[in-house]
Amino acid sequence: MGDKLLNIKVQDYINANLNTDLHALLLKKSPFPEVSMHEIVQQIKGKQVALKKFSFLLKEGIVFPPQLNLEQSSSEKTAQYKSRLLQGEKFIDLTAGFGIDAYYLSENFNEITLVEQNPDLLEIVRNNWNILGKKATFINEKLENFLEENNEIFDVIYMDPARRDNNKNKVFLLEDLSPDILAIQEKLVSSADKVVIKLSPLIDIKYLVSVVPSIFRIDIIAVKNDVKEIVIFLSNQKDNRIFCNCINLESDDPVFEFIFGDEENAVAEYGEPEKYIYIPNNTILKAGIFNLISQKTGLKKLHPNTHIYTSDSLMQDFPGRIFEMESIDAKNIKKKSQYNIISKNYPLKPEEIKKKYSIKDGGENYLIFTQSKKGKIILKSV
Repeated sequence: MGDKLLNIKVQDYINANLNTDLHALLLKKSPFPEVSMHEIVQQIKGKQVALKKFSFLLKEGIVFPPQLNLEQSSSEKTAQYKSRLLQGEKFIDLTAGFGIDAYYLSENFNEITLVEQNPDLLEIVRNNWNILGKKATFINEKLENFLEENNEIFDVIYMDPARRDNNKNKVFLLEDLSPDILAIQEKLVSSADKVVIKLSPLIDIKYLVSVVPSIFRIDIIAVKNDVKEIVIFLSNQKDNRIFCNCINLESDDPVFEFIFGDEENAVAEYGEPEKYIYIPNNTILKAGIFNLISQKTGLKKLHPNTHIYTSDSLMQDFPGRIFEMESIDAKNIKKKSQYNIISKNYPLKPEEIKKKYSIKDGGENYLIFTQSKKGKIILKSV
């Protein structure tokens, strides 16, 4: 990393250009012989990302890594959530990266170890942690080599594997990751009381359970209904149950808890639309617990393939959106009226619906185009 980026004049120049067009800036010659314009723009991008994802890093002396490392870092919100789940004496992050997760997850531990194979990235993290007053042991080594040589037992091992760039498979497999979790899972669970692994929201949960026998917990984490992470917890001390949690951060949605496999035996009750309509958040949809939601909440499902629920009396504690609606006939939709359109299990997409009925987008009212067991229906917010 070097101290060249930390020069006061360089830092002043970076801060003075935070709102400058970066493409135009790259075409200019750097005013500093020892610092390239590419390095300067990299720091500006880092500060811009930090403003949205991890504002605690907006301090003098903080250095930011290349764009890819910024993109792969967890957001402050998801890292803070995970930090509340973990505590103990010894914490180790085997894929430290830019160190965002480690910064938060290690809060409730006395001994912190960060392993990172990229020496430049590790040096950046070392600098930043020193600025932030956070202590750790920094190890520049491939995690496979570290695990092979390690005889220490940790309270928590954390990992955030990266996807290999050269693998173009549409199906997301653990073999596609670096490191390959399947190849080291036995060594992981023998080296810690608990292993926590962050995975892409694209990964299939049933597949995970089938190939990682030591899973005892799965968290599906969204921020404002955008699923960001699947986090799995491993241990060699587990029973046959896998506890699952659907978490939608920065929302009023309650956490929905269930046991993996309960969906297979769950029975949904079906019914036509009543006064209240419920649309589950995306963590529920990712979990695929469509019958279990009906069984556990007592809400009626509209159709086997329509993941919308209904009730005559209001259930406030629901993990998703709640509408008060009534059924209407298509001929009663006025042209040029303004609605937010939701289309679920319906032949037309929202854009096609707006065009067909000459509807303006937006406003406070909703139209839901969907299907019940009796056929296609349209619901209008009251």
